Amino acid sequence: MRMAIDTGGTFTDCLFLRRGCIEILKIPSTPDNPARALANALKQIRARTPGWRELDLVCGTTVGTNALLERRGGRVALVTTAGFEDVLEIGRQARPRLYDLFVERPEPLVPRNRRFGLRERVGAEGAILARPSRGDVSQLISRLRASRADSIAICFLFSFLRPEHERLVALELRRRGYRVSVSHEILPEFREFERASTTAVNAYLAPIMSGYLEEIGHHASAVRGRAARRREQNGRGRVRVMQSNGGILSAGMAASEPVRTILSGPAGGALGAKQVAGQAGYRRIISFDMGGTSTDVALIEGDLRTTNESIVAGCPVAVPMLEIHTVGAGGGSIARFDRAGALRVGPESAGADPGPICYGRGEQPTVTDAHLILGRLGSEGLLGGDFRIDRERTRGHMQRAIRGASGIRSIEQFAQGILDVVEITMEKALRVISIERGRDPRDYTLVAFGGAGGLHACSLAASLSIPRVLVPKFPGALSALGILRADVVKELSHSVLRAARSAPGFLRAAFARVEEDGIRQMRGEGFSARQVQIKRFLDMRYRGQAYELTVPASGNFVRAFHREHGLRYGYADTARSVDIVNVRVRLIGRTPPIGWAREPRGSSDSRAAVMVRRPVRFAGRVHPTWVYARERLRPGHRLAGPAIVSEYSATTVLPPLWQGRVDALGNLVLLPRGAGSD
Repeated sequence: MRMAIDTGGTFTDCLFLRRGCIEILKIPSTPDNPARALANALKQIRARTPGWRELDLVCGTTVGTNALLERRGGRVALVTTAGFEDVLEIGRQARPRLYDLFVERPEPLVPRNRRFGLRERVGAEGAILARPSRGDVSQLISRLRASRADSIAICFLFSFLRPEHERLVALELRRRGYRVSVSHEILPEFREFERASTTAVNAYLAPIMSGYLEEIGHHASAVRGRAARRREQNGRGRVRVMQSNGGILSAGMAASEPVRTILSGPAGGALGAKQVAGQAGYRRIISFDMGGTSTDVALIEGDLRTTNESIVAGCPVAVPMLEIHTVGAGGGSIARFDRAGALRVGPESAGADPGPICYGRGEQPTVTDAHLILGRLGSEGLLGGDFRIDRERTRGHMQRAIRGASGIRSIEQFAQGILDVVEITMEKALRVISIERGRDPRDYTLVAFGGAGGLHACSLAASLSIPRVLVPKFPGALSALGILRADVVKELSHSVLRAARSAPGFLRAAFARVEEDGIRQMRGEGFSARQVQIKRFLDMRYRGQAYELTVPASGNFVRAFHREHGLRYGYADTARSVDIVNVRVRLIGRTPPIGWAREPRGSSDSRAAVMVRRPVRFAGRVHPTWVYARERLRPGHRLAGPAIVSEYSATTVLPPLWQGRVDALGNLVLLPRGAGSD
């Protein structure tokens, strides 16, 4: 049994293979204990599909992200070079709001009384200037014991050049049973603040993620039976976790380096969008993943782009992450009126508990409630009718919400206002990753997924002149599909800080050292050296610049850097000296492919897929609208808006003046009317 489970804020999405066919299951998330929802899913799938004895489970998780946002990680101590204990607090002195006199910076993850200095020193050229004494190390351990820390982060100056001192201290602490995160293992790169912050985040998340993954392993073993442990020792039946870079890794490695899983769920969505769009023939896409609590967007041209300059919950995190932009706009986003009477939507979310009003427990209006009022969701409920929704309860609570609101005459007008406001937020997110980075949205296809993506996709495409929308099969579980299809990936880096003109000799040696370490780690993931694909990259910058761009380390990489700099910033100075800052290696172990066959195109008549006709509001007017069952649509079928396509995991809306067709892979391709047949 191959299975992927993606834990979201409102629903936990499960996707699994049975007899070569993909099936999905969505169950309500359990925010108080995400592993409980996973256990419930495993039990239900076990009951539906008896007979399997081996399980390959891959998980996408928001546990790390939520722990950072809510500041409920471990009790961390930080060990630095003496005199540099305040590096986390000093930071870069960057001001996100330059003229705000009352701005409050987030508190560092490690308070001052749990930051300790050790007398040791490595110079900027890698020379050891002062070695830590045995007495100093013993005194440090005593102070750490008194701090009652349950996780230790170690970050010494220039340890990426000479890690001996970090190894010495880490060894002594591990001997005493401490959970230790070491900067030269997590991020062997220069920039002390970012390296210290990333290591501290790793240490902060380690206790939470270790407990969560241990519980997942327990649940997975319980449904597999007694022989699970023996099969795992033979390399089968493993539990893996989605990383922020679009690859997966073993649960054991994720527990020791949880900082790599912060964007676990969104990364699965971007990967899934790339895969399905590529099969359909679209290489230039914008992925639009709208779930219950947030919307994640990414611009993809061929390979997925990663960044090493992320800030999560106010903490710099310099490990590779996919370039994904997230906004607090989802189906559960709460609508309210501010003190001036203006309508606001999000970023607060009703989540899974209590959820939207229509789910039966919530009392604050949400985006999902607005869709129900406008007729875009039917009273028959969600998840194939298994999840009932209450229209009358929704109307009553929304009527109370608009009492005293100026200019709002009906709950239908209120509902339309909610959608208008939330779509402005999502449109801004799409502009950030396209127009603001020099890309024209008219050159891309919008791939819409998530439980609510199809409800807003056509409207957003129209506002940005995006020519087409692709709604894949299983849109509500596409993130889980991306996770299930993901390869095992290791990304390693090392700072070299050399001029590009002296590159050839030292680059060979630098890459060889990093790749040797990577191959060793991939063996632990079950791959031999011959099974690993290796990709090399360089972080480069003009002499004197503070930040760099990543380009492939092949061919004329200096010319490639000039070209990328011109594309990103609008200019390139080919006469200026170029430096290589870091070498990067991406090691890939392929997993068995998953796909579905193309079906022959049939008739364009889609009447057999019609379920019902009901009134739906668009732009203040009521339109009689056909509602189609997605599972009855076949390749070749055509639709004309206004129309609604309903399925187990999501709902798609075709506004008036839009048209759609079903392609050979079962995807919905939606176009403005008059745009041709695509």
